[in-house]
Amino acid sequence: MTVPALKVLSAHDAPSAPATGAKPALVEAAAVAATTYDAPLESDALLGTYKRAPVEFTGGEGVYLVDSAGNRYLDFVSGIAVNALGYGDAGLTAALHRASDQLVHTSNLYWTAPGRELAASLVSKSFADRVFFCNSGAEANEGAFKFARRWGRTVGEAKHEIIGLRGGFHGRLFATLAATDRPAYRLPFRPLAPGISVFERDIEDLSTALDAETVCAVILEPVQGEGGVRVLDAGFVCELRALTAERGIALIFDEIQCGLGRTGTLWAHEQFGVTPDMMTLAKPIAGGLPMGAILLTEEIAQTIKPGDHGTTFGGGPFVASVAQHVFGRLSDPALLAQVTENGAWFGEQLRELASRTGRIRQVRGMGYMWGLDIMGTAGHVVSEALANGLLTCTAGEYTLRLLPPLVATRDELARGIAILEEVL
Repeated sequence: MTVPALKVLSAHDAPSAPATGAKPALVEAAAVAATTYDAPLESDALLGTYKRAPVEFTGGEGVYLVDSAGNRYLDFVSGIAVNALGYGDAGLTAALHRASDQLVHTSNLYWTAPGRELAASLVSKSFADRVFFCNSGAEANEGAFKFARRWGRTVGEAKHEIIGLRGGFHGRLFATLAATDRPAYRLPFRPLAPGISVFERDIEDLSTALDAETVCAVILEPVQGEGGVRVLDAGFVCELRALTAERGIALIFDEIQCGLGRTGTLWAHEQFGVTPDMMTLAKPIAGGLPMGAILLTEEIAQTIKPGDHGTTFGGGPFVASVAQHVFGRLSDPALLAQVTENGAWFGEQLRELASRTGRIRQVRGMGYMWGLDIMGTAGHVVSEALANGLLTCTAGEYTLRLLPPLVATRDELARGIAILEEVL
């Protein structure tokens, strides 16, 4: 398969931050000869559930990915918010090597130290009292729904309904899909799991819907990722927390994409001054290895009995050992301060980009998580950015999503803005 010519970014001479109102240097100044190549980009063996870009990656360094022809791409996708430490990180590599010298798997029929130590670390730096490990974000949310219903039934036999919010994305399994506000994803698989509904982000509507006798939980993303990178209103979140607490309803924060430092605080809900009863995590927690987690209070945890839920691989010694290293890095106050400071600067530069180009309707986000509403389709911008050496992704038809690694420097953020300006 022949791939269109791509502009290759040099590893050197990243442009400095554009001055206010000034047009940044075009990316051609940092480009070398374009190239085309043939690569095995289609496979009869892989199920076609993804529309993959016409590029095959073979390596990476820092905030760059490298394809099979040696082209370098500045990565503002981070494996969909997974590769928070970028590529080739020395500490992560060492942690992987250490873990590979120890036990890889035993199942959860037995105790191993790495999972217990990681759980203790998560508890020590959160609201939670207990942790359940699984293998993905969708599994974490599915498990949280089960825990909410198990707890709810100890309060009242009818207490089982779960409510999600407009714009939320919680996964593609049957229960999580029922709480996900993406009609195109839902329609082919109806009927979905019953007892799960999606409501508007409106406190008056929710006040009517939140029946203390029947509703056991509300799930929300403090910053909606797939739903357009929408930061929920702090007043709304605080009112919802008060309402759920008053009516004895569990509040679940889905921080699978927005948690673990991406907003500039370790937990996204710190930005809102509230705490949940459960929180789900995944994406960056194990540095690219598959892991999800549910953090929960003792009140809910004490209702979960052996046999109520399970996992063969969750929290295994190899993955948990690596995750312990990653969590230590992502919870480092110095890294979080850098994400906060550079993220605020990044947001200002994106707003100035919108003003200069006239091609962006709105800029939303915080930290290293931003959405740009594009005049035209976001997918077209993703394709053009790829051809210019920048990886981006969409969050709906019109929203361009930017998720740089949390180790990206201000110069690297500026380079991405320069490429976007040329594309736009």
